[in-house]
Amino acid sequence: MDDKLLDKKATFQALDLDDRLLRALGRMKLVHPTLVQAKAIPLALAGKDVLARAKTGSGKTAAFCLPILHKILATKDALPINSEERKKTRALILVPTRELAEQVTKYIADLVKFCGKEITAVNIANNSPLHIQAPLLAESPDIVVSTPAKILKHLVSKSIVLSQSLETLVIDEADLVLSFGYEDDIKGIVSHLPKIHQSMLLSATLNKGVESLKRLILSKPAILKLEDDKEESSKLVQYVVRCTEEDKFLLMYVILKLRLIAGKCILFVNDIDRSYRLKLFLEQFSIKACVLNSELPLNSRYHIVEEFNRGVYDYIIATDESDKMGEGDAKADVDTDDEEMEVVEETAAPEEPAVAAAAAKDDAKKEQAKGKKESKKRKRSQDKEYGVSRGIDFKGVAAVINFDFPLSARAYTHRVGRTARAGRRGMSLSLVSKEDIKSKSTGHQKEEEIFGRVAAQQRKKGSEIQPYKFDMSQVEGFRYRSNDALRLVTKSTIREARIKEIKTEILNSEKLKAHFEDRPKDLQFLRHDKALHPSQVKPHMKHIPQYLVPKIAGIAQADGIATTPNVGFVPFNKKKEGSKRRKPSRKPSKGSDPLKSLGKKRRK
Repeated sequence: MDDKLLDKKATFQALDLDDRLLRALGRMKLVHPTLVQAKAIPLALAGKDVLARAKTGSGKTAAFCLPILHKILATKDALPINSEERKKTRALILVPTRELAEQVTKYIADLVKFCGKEITAVNIANNSPLHIQAPLLAESPDIVVSTPAKILKHLVSKSIVLSQSLETLVIDEADLVLSFGYEDDIKGIVSHLPKIHQSMLLSATLNKGVESLKRLILSKPAILKLEDDKEESSKLVQYVVRCTEEDKFLLMYVILKLRLIAGKCILFVNDIDRSYRLKLFLEQFSIKACVLNSELPLNSRYHIVEEFNRGVYDYIIATDESDKMGEGDAKADVDTDDEEMEVVEETAAPEEPAVAAAAAKDDAKKEQAKGKKESKKRKRSQDKEYGVSRGIDFKGVAAVINFDFPLSARAYTHRVGRTARAGRRGMSLSLVSKEDIKSKSTGHQKEEEIFGRVAAQQRKKGSEIQPYKFDMSQVEGFRYRSNDALRLVTKSTIREARIKEIKTEILNSEKLKAHFEDRPKDLQFLRHDKALHPSQVKPHMKHIPQYLVPKIAGIAQADGIATTPNVGFVPFNKKKEGSKRRKPSRKPSKGSDPLKSLGKKRRK
C-alpha cells in the first residue's frame, strides 16, 4: 500500500475495533488505515448509511468488512452461548462479478483468522445449483456474499429469509452493478429486506445511476469522496500505436520476446477467439501466457489470478466483455465535481421500495426466461457474471496492453486502472487499428472515434496519451517469422484450442474427481484427445539470431537470444597452444638383444 493513501495520523487500534480483528490486521501487517477506511469505519460503526467514492486499490473492501465483523462479534458477545439469536444472517454483501465475490470472501476469511467459529461467511456467487446451496443458507451464516441475480433467486424460493434478521446491506462497485443490468434485481432484493437496516454503497464513480440507487436504499447517508485522479494520472504513462492488424502481432512478438517491457503484463482483447489466436501465436515463439475469459470455470479463473499475483505467470490474455454486459458509454453518466475527501449529511429520505416490489418479481422471472432462451442459442456457455477489467485485485501489474482497443471510453479507464495502483508507477500501450489496404474491415473508423473520446477524457484529467515512437524499420527483420507463425493459427486450430482448454479444466475440476474414479474409461478418452498445439511448433522459432536484434533492445539480452562473441575466423583444424611435435621413435634393429639393452638402462 502506498504511503500517500494511508492516514498516518490514525491507527486501526484508535478505531476501537475488536481485539481479534486487530490481531488479524497485525498478522496482515496493516497498522494505519487508508483515507477511505479512516473516514468510513467510524461512520459505519455509528450506524449511519455511507456512500463512498474511491478508486481501486484505496482499501474499500476493508472499509465495509471491518465494521460488519466488529458489530457481529459485539452482538454475539452480548448473547448467551445457547441463544438462538446467535444464528442469524446479519449482513449481505452484493458484488457485480463472481471473481470479486471470491476475493471478498477470501479477505473476510483472513480477517476472522482469530475469531474461531464465531463468524461464518458463505459465497453463493458460484455456479452451484440452488438446491445444493440451500442447505448452506439454511444454517443461517452470519455473512452472505453474492451477486444480485443469485441471491434474488434464493429469496424468491424462500431458501433464505432476511426480512427480520438483516442488519447491514453492502453494494460494492455500485456503478458496475448497474451497468451489468442488475437494477431490477436490486429492487427485488430490497423488497425482501427489513425496512430498518444499515446500507453502504461503494463506487468508483457517482453517476446518475448511482444517484438513483442512493435514493432507493440509503437514508440520510454520509457521502465520502476521495479523488486522487491527478496523482494517479502522473504515475500512469499512456502510449498509443496506430498500426495494421498484421503489425499488432508483429509488435507483440518483438515487445514480449525481447522483454522491452519489464514485469507482469495484462493483454486485453475484445473476443474469446482473439484471446486464443494471440495465445497460439505467442506459443510459436515459446512465449507462455494464460488465457482468462468467461468460458473458463470460476475456480480456474480465480486460480489464474492468484497464480499471476504470486508471480507464477508474467502474461495474461484477458477477454474484456464489458460491452456485452451493457457497460458502454452513456451521455447521462456524468461524474460529480472532483473534490477532496469530505463528509456531507444528506436530508433526502429513501424511496419506498414496496411500490416496485410486486413488479420486481415478474421482471426477474422475465429476465430469467430471456436468459434461458439466449443460452440455448449460444454454442458454448459463457458466464454472464464474469468481469476482469473491474474489481479484480491484480497485483504488481507493470503494464496494460490494449491489443484490441476497448469499445468505450469507460472500458478504457477500467482497463488502464489495472496498473499504476496503490501509488506504484505503470504504463499502458494501446494498439489502434489504422486503415489497411489488405483488409476490407472498417473497424478502424470506430476505433478512431472511440480513441478521440478517450483522448479528450484523459486531457480533462490532466494526462496525455503519447505516441509510442520507435523506428519500425528495425523490426522488419522479424516480419517473416511473425507472418509464418500467424499463418499457422487458423480458425480450426483456434476451435481445437478452445475445446482442449475446456477439457483440461474438466480434468482439473475437483467436483468431477469422483466421476472419473468410477468411470476410468471416460478419463482415458479425454487423455487421448488432441494436444493444445494443433500446429507444429518449429524449434528455430524459439530463438532470435543476434543479427535480428534491433538497437531498441539495447545491451539487455532477452531469454533465448544468441549472444556468441565475435572471435573472428576459426579454422577447421585448430592447433593446440603449447603442443610440441612428436619425434619419430627409433625401432630396434633385428639383431639386437633386448636383455642387454635393459641392463644398459639400469646402469645409467
